[in-house]
Amino acid sequence: MDVLAGLLDGPRARGAFLIRSVFDPPWSVRIEDRAPLTLVSMVRGDGWVLPDRGEPRRLRPGDVAIVRGPEPYTVADDPLTPPQAVIHPGERSTTPAGDELCEVMDLGVRTWGEHLDGAAVLLSGTYQLEGEVSGRLLRVLPPLLVLPHEAWDSPLVGLLAQEMTRDEPGQEVVLDRLLDLLLIAVLRAWFSRPEAAAPAWYRAHGDPVVGEALRLLHDRPEQPWTVADLATRTGMSRAALARRFTDLVGEPPMAYLTNLRLALAADLLREPDATIAAVARRVGYGSPFALSSAFKRVHGLTPTQHRVSPHTAPSPASSASSASSASPASPSI
Repeated sequence: MDVLAGLLDGPRARGAFLIRSVFDPPWSVRIEDRAPLTLVSMVRGDGWVLPDRGEPRRLRPGDVAIVRGPEPYTVADDPLTPPQAVIHPGERSTTPAGDELCEVMDLGVRTWGEHLDGAAVLLSGTYQLEGEVSGRLLRVLPPLLVLPHEAWDSPLVGLLAQEMTRDEPGQEVVLDRLLDLLLIAVLRAWFSRPEAAAPAWYRAHGDPVVGEALRLLHDRPEQPWTVADLATRTGMSRAALARRFTDLVGEPPMAYLTNLRLALAADLLREPDATIAAVARRVGYGSPFALSSAFKRVHGLTPTQHRVSPHTAPSPASSASSASSASPASPSI
């Protein structure tokens, strides 16, 4: 497994909220749903994503934006257009004055807006719970990224647009998996671009020696790895591997492994049926006590506290942890 696959292999969308929004200018929607991650793609017309902090980014047809929560933001036809709707947690929409909009603007299966032939059409898919998307992934993403349509070639946006307005058995699962695929495709294209400022661990993946060591660690984090083991598997001396790994990744191999294990544990603990003992085994700790001690030392709270907390545990100060229905209730643009 490569490092990006390792980041994406974990909790996935479960009943993600997907909506097709249709508007005529001027239009503007304020997003205050506190979702951890949202993908937005323009299908027709132009728009803007306006974070509360940071520069506005324009969206043209085919562009895809990834917005990392929980900070609020606005999507509009023009940066100067005042919000006409506000999206709250729980898929609830109102006017800025607080009047309900869910039924007023319902246009049918997962479609919301003014009328079906509006000048602007955008798709959005929202991961609604932190446990649905890897905390390690969230920590390496900027608050807002935009992948221009010319930077990638994928049929996924068109396929998602087709499937989003269908109401068939199993449709929710189909949409969840399509959203996951779209996220993977966008991130893969994004990380390959110079402006992405990809983290050191991602760039190191291209090194024939360190990349192989990273793949080994991500494939089998539960294995009792030593630097000597990695050196043997990669064909280098122990000292040479440790030096090269540290230079490219930014920390020694065993420090990277420790933080990788704890980041994986933080994600796994969000799964409802996972026990601390089972998580400990999956990430290479001999006992729940050993995992709890290491987890509290790095994250500042116990696995049990992390499991019930509303926020993901803070990342360790290292690059490894960074690598490490038919009718809508409301839109989530």
